[in-house]
Formats: sequence, structure tokens, C-alpha cells
Amino acid sequence: MADVLLEAHDLTKRFGGLAAVDRVSLTLKRDHLHAVIGPNGAGKSTLTNLLSGDLPPTSGRLVLAGRDVTGASAETIACMGLGRSYQKTNIFLPFTVWENVRLAAQARTPHAARWFTRADSLTTVNRRAERALELAGLTARAHRIAGTISHGEQRQLEIAMTLATEPQVLLLDEPLAGMGTAEAERMVELLLAIKRDHALMLVEHDMDAVFALADELTVMVNGQVIASGPPAAIRADAGVQAAYLGEDA
Repeated sequence: MADVLLEAHDLTKRFGGLAAVDRVSLTLKRDHLHAVIGPNGAGKSTLTNLLSGDLPPTSGRLVLAGRDVTGASAETIACMGLGRSYQKTNIFLPFTVWENVRLAAQARTPHAARWFTRADSLTTVNRRAERALELAGLTARAHRIAGTISHGEQRQLEIAMTLATEPQVLLLDEPLAGMGTAEAERMVELLLAIKRDHALMLVEHDMDAVFALADELTVMVNGQVIASGPPAAIRADAGVQAAYLGEDA
């Protein structure tokens, strides 16, 4: 059985009288990709913010690697092994690809930003950065300015920066957004490679990619889960077809 790395139990987030996320439960496992889909306003982004610690839940529990992290800060959760990429790229455009990834790796290493730093710490930082670039398929672009590489490569760079922090769990928010066919295919290959050693949660509107990648899907509508299961079961679910996939039930 795959290792369970992240568990959400009845997570709820209310803004006044509105339940943006209403008693959502899911499990993320190593070597599995769990996709969360649903129409705009379904609560996907709010759920992601709850899982990453960017928002505290109104109620419910969040367990990361066996430890209860309910209400913990995003920084604490990140230090415990959760990485996140965002829908909009969050990179330093004037810096090289290598510099971006090295900065991310350095942030993961205690005291690495100090002027006087142990040589072994710097070596560790460089190894993390090199490994992340290799995993993301960007070694050949290491010395390019980040602002000059393609949109697809910038999305790869953001994932490389996340990998440089050595997370066990990755939350990926629309990593294929705005990509052409060739770039999307490369991203799918990258996600499949990353999945082998991580637990992945994917929020994505590209249904072809979702059904090709996901081991399990959760479908949200109006803040609630209406279906959860393997891709074949979700595709055949009459309620999902009526509520989201746009097919007659």
C-alpha cells in the first residue's frame, strides 16, 4: 500500500455565511497523483490554500506525514515537507534559471543565507539545485535568464524551485495553463516522473491531461465533494456528467 503523506478530514472554510469549502476529505499518497476538478467557484483554490497553510480552516483536521498540522502556518507546513506551485509563475525573471533554483534550495537550508556559511552547507544547496534542475528537465537551460525562456519552461522552472525544497507532497495549481500542445506533453511527462517519489495534488482544467495523469479524482461543486474515485468511475458518474462535464446524465 502506498504511503499516506497528507490527509484532510472534513476541512471546512467559511467566509461569513458562505462555506467556500464544506467538509472536504481527501488523502494524498506517495507515487499517486490526485486531481481536484470542478467548475469555477467550486472551492478548488480555497481547498489548496487550506492544505498549504495559506488559510486556516474553520473546522476539520489536516495531517501531514502523520503529524496534525491543523492551523499551522504555511512556513511550518512547507518546512515539514509540503511544496506548492501557483497558477501564476512566481519566479525572478532577471535571474538565471540556476539562480532561481539555487535560491529556492538555499531557503530550505538553515543558515545558508548567512555571509559566513559552512562549505558543506553550500555543497548541499548546490546538489539540491542540480537535482531539481535535472528532474525538471532544465539542466540545459541553467544559465539562461528566466525572463527569456518559454512560458512552458517557466512553469517547469517553478516546479524545479519547488522540488529544490525537497518536499514529500506537491500541490500544483494549473501547471498546464496557457501551454501549447508540445509544452503540455512535456509537462505531463515531467509530472509522471515526479510522481514516482512524491504525493501530488493537481488542480487543472485540461481534462485530457487530468484523465491521463490522475490515479484518483475529486470533483467539487459549490464547495462540496460530489464524487471521488478512479478516473474511469468519475467519467461514468452521471452526477459528474450533469454537474461538470457537460454531458446529459
